[in-house]
Amino acid sequence: MVKLNKIYTKTGDQGTTGLGTGDRVAKHNARIAAYGTVDETNAAVGLARTELPTEWTDLDQQLMRIQNDLFDLGADLCVPDTGAELEFDPLRITDAQVARLEDELDVMNSKLEPLKSFILPAGHRAAAALHLARTVSRRAEREMTLLAADVSEVVSAPALKYINRLSDYLFVAARVANDYGKNDVLWVPGATRDSG
Repeated sequence: MVKLNKIYTKTGDQGTTGLGTGDRVAKHNARIAAYGTVDETNAAVGLARTELPTEWTDLDQQLMRIQNDLFDLGADLCVPDTGAELEFDPLRITDAQVARLEDELDVMNSKLEPLKSFILPAGHRAAAALHLARTVSRRAEREMTLLAADVSEVVSAPALKYINRLSDYLFVAARVANDYGKNDVLWVPGATRDSG
């Protein structure tokens, strides 16, 4: 269990931070950027939860599990898999977490009419907040794939799958929040080009 007695340590005052292995790296390191953006995603999901009507308990419970998963993902990313033996078993995202997310996404999506146009991130406040969380999760995915592209770094396949599915999940959840797509705001290509 994590125990935080003191919030500031002054160890990062010179622009470095510690990984879960104890190694220190620059705060702008690609790994730090990746799990920092995962943390931003988590905060955006938390904000979206505050916009849900109280009766939407199922969606709220799913989003709470996702927030916990995102902490797991951050923990996964903060302990690089270098092949070195560690004094502890690092927490890793599992295929089971990906499968649960896919199952929940499929159930929600089965209740929606297929899209015939792109939609704008708008409508109900919860939907707009979920769209915002979706875009932040896409940024986290870009950061993670950038990290994985470095041959000296390892990002697990389940971690990459999870972040990819999450943005899909949040897109569908936003449509659900817009009364199962009835209140989606459709993109009308070129609609404003000729307006003064």
